[in-house]
Amino acid sequence: MTTLNEKLQSLKVIPVIAIKDANDAVPLGKVLVENGMPCAEITFRTPAAAQSIKNLREAFPEMLIGAGTVLNSETVDLAIDAGVDFIVSPGFNPTTVKYCQQRNMPIIPGVNNPSLVEQAMEMGLTTLKFFPAGPSGGVAMLKSLTAVYPVSFMPTGGVSPANINDYLDINAVLACGGTWMVPADLIDNREWAKIGELVKEAVAALK
Repeated sequence: MTTLNEKLQSLKVIPVIAIKDANDAVPLGKVLVENGMPCAEITFRTPAAAQSIKNLREAFPEMLIGAGTVLNSETVDLAIDAGVDFIVSPGFNPTTVKYCQQRNMPIIPGVNNPSLVEQAMEMGLTTLKFFPAGPSGGVAMLKSLTAVYPVSFMPTGGVSPANINDYLDINAVLACGGTWMVPADLIDNREWAKIGELVKEAVAALK
């Protein structure tokens, strides 16, 4: 069975998506799958998140689906009930981490300094989100962390076509989270063809 880390490593980029209308989830998922990006991190920044995940899971059973911006145990429950494969949080909240572990749900919490990496490792976590990547020192900071700690990272926040391969060149980086191929305005306006082009370009640009 393929592990979550192996799946992330093969995908290299995870689109981070905020969906306002759950009816848009399946058309968007179709665009992602058909253009070589069969994955999504649906953020709980909108009330439509849980239903969007449910819709995606039903339409695309093989798709790798994460729940992002998960801030508490209640949201963990919503995400699991909706059918996610993993949880992502912007910061490191030990309570949320413990709850995910109790429910046997992988969580990739956000860290951006040595102390947080060590706290995460203390709880048995070896895959972490480096967030916000750009404002936290970018590639240089991440190289410093990976030189010290035996963990894998998923940088998110400030990742773009201009720097994604710099992040992916770091051995400890499994994949990057990004929004540039799924702009909110294009989703709101249901411009699926334009999103398809951006997704195709993002996949083609990967080394």
